Amino acid sequence: MLSSDLLAGASAAARHTGLSERAIYHLVYAGHLPVVRKGRRLYFRKSELDTAFSAHTMLAA
Repeated sequence: MLSSDLLAGASAAARHTGLSERAIYHLVYAGHLPVVRKGRRLYFRKSELDTAFSAHTMLAA
């Protein structure tokens, strides 16, 4: 189900990836993470984060 794949906010994405919120914001700003913006809120899909980190080893460094 799509709602179980959705993460609301950088803090949720940080918990899912093991990175800091600051690192998440940096990667979003640099265009390295897939994100949907609704107003000021950021939304991430767990599946897309997992794919981004498995496909790009530079994101994990």
